[in-house]
Amino acid sequence: MRRLPLLPVAPLLVVLIGFAAAITLVTIGVREIEGTSDAVARERAAAISTSLGARLRLTALEDRGPLLSEISQREEVGLVLVTQDGQTLASTAFERLEREDVVGLLVAGEGVLETGAGRVRYSTQPLGRPLEHMSIVAMVASPSAPPESMRLAQAVAALTLALIGVAAAVTYSYARAAHDEVQYVRGQIAAMADPESDPAGRLVPIRAFDEVGQLTAAFNLLAERFLAAEKSYRADLSEAARTDAERLEFLAGLSHELRTPLNAILGFSHVLESGVDGPLSQDARESVETIRTSGEHLRTLIDDILDLSALETGELKLARRPLDLRLAADEVAREAGKLARDKGLSLSVEGERELYAQADKRRVRQILTNLVANALKFTPRGRVVVRLWRRGRDALVEVEDTGYGIPDEEKEAIFEAYRQSADARLRVGGAGLGLATVKRLVELHGGEVHLDSVVGRGSTFSFTIPLATEDDIAMALESRVSSTSMLPEPATPGPPSAPPKDPP
Repeated sequence: MRRLPLLPVAPLLVVLIGFAAAITLVTIGVREIEGTSDAVARERAAAISTSLGARLRLTALEDRGPLLSEISQREEVGLVLVTQDGQTLASTAFERLEREDVVGLLVAGEGVLETGAGRVRYSTQPLGRPLEHMSIVAMVASPSAPPESMRLAQAVAALTLALIGVAAAVTYSYARAAHDEVQYVRGQIAAMADPESDPAGRLVPIRAFDEVGQLTAAFNLLAERFLAAEKSYRADLSEAARTDAERLEFLAGLSHELRTPLNAILGFSHVLESGVDGPLSQDARESVETIRTSGEHLRTLIDDILDLSALETGELKLARRPLDLRLAADEVAREAGKLARDKGLSLSVEGERELYAQADKRRVRQILTNLVANALKFTPRGRVVVRLWRRGRDALVEVEDTGYGIPDEEKEAIFEAYRQSADARLRVGGAGLGLATVKRLVELHGGEVHLDSVVGRGSTFSFTIPLATEDDIAMALESRVSSTSMLPEPATPGPPSAPPKDPP
C-alpha cells in the first residue's frame, strides 16, 4: 500500500486536528452558554412574576398599568396582567397574545414561547387574595444564540488560528528536518549502490540522534557486516580461481605427459596387430586388441580433458568456415555405424540437405560424435536418429534415441564437468566430460543446448548453431585452394544445388 509523504501531510494533519478541536470546544461552550442563559432567563422570569404579583396586590387599579410599563422598560421584560379566563387587562408583551394563548400560559405555569421578537422564557404568578382571579405573566428574552456565544466563537477562533499556526510551523519544521535527513541517507545509500562506485569502507555519517539516526546506525552495522562478508567472499573466490587454474594447468600438463607413452603403446599395438614382427596366436592377438582399445579409450579421455581445459581457460579458438551440416552428420553416422550394428540399433540421418553453418568443422564433428556416441551407448534397443532443420537464422540439430531416458532432477547436472547420472545403467565408463564439452563448444559458437527426456522412453539432445550467409559462402569459394575443399559454384543466388564438400 502506498503511503502519503510526511512533509505536507504532517502540518495538514495538525491543522485539521486543531480545527476539529476548536469546533468541538466552541460547540460545547455555546451549548453551555445557551443552557446557562436559559436557566437565568427562567429564574429571572419567575423572580419578576413573584415580586410583581405581591406588589400589584397593594397597588391601586388605576396605577397598575403605569407600574407594569415602568418595570417592563427598566427590566427589559414583557409583562401581561390577565384574568383566569384568559382576558388581558394590561400588557407590555413583545407581541399581542390571543385568549387561547393566555389560557395555555396559565395552564403551563412556565416554559418557552416563540414570539415574533424571538425566543422568550415566561413564568405566571397568581396575585392572590383579594385578586386571586388575576395573574401576572413575566416574559424574559432567551435567544437561541446568546451574544456571549459569538464572542466565545471569535475568541476561540483567534486562539485556534494562533495555536494552529505555531503548531503547523513547528510540525513542518520537524517534518522538513526528518525529510531532509531521510533524503540525505537515501542519497548516501544510492551512491553506495551505484555500480560505478566502490562502497568499501564508506559508511553513512550520523547527523542526528533521532529515529533516522538509529536507522542509519543500524544500516552502517549491516553495511560493515556486508563488507566483511564481501571481503571474505572475494578472498575465497580468488583462492578458488587460483586453485581451479592450478587444477587445469596440472590436468593439461599431465595429459600432455601421458600422451607420449600412450602414443607409443598404440603405435606398437598396431605394429603387433599388423604381423610385421611375425604372426600372433589367437590369445596374443586378443590381448593386443584389448591393449589397443583400452589405449584408444584413454586417448579419448585425455583429449576431452585437454579440450575442456582449453575451453575453460579461453585458449580454444574456432576456425569458422561454411560447413555442410548434413555432410558432417552423414560422416559421423558412417563412423558410428559399426557400433550401432554391433548393438542391433538403427542409426539414420534425416532432415534438410545443403544446410550450411558458419562453424568450426572439427568442433562440430566433435559435438555430433559425442552426442551420437552417448545415444548409442545408453540405448539398449531401438534406434538413434540425427535430424537437421532450419530455424530462422540458426540450424537446429537433434539427436534422438530410444534409450533409458534421464530423470528431470539430473537434466542440469549432466552438462557439468565430471558429473554423471546416479542411475547405474547410465554410468558406462567415461569421466563425465563429453556433454560438458558439447555445451561449451555450442555456446562458443553462439548457440544453445537443450535436453528433452522421458525416463524409459528416450532422450533428445538438440543444439543450435548460426547459419552461414551467402557472403560467407562466397568468401569461402574465393579462398578455395584445392578441388577437395571447393564448394560448387551455384547457378543462381542461394545454396548450391548439390551437397558440396566442406571448405577448409
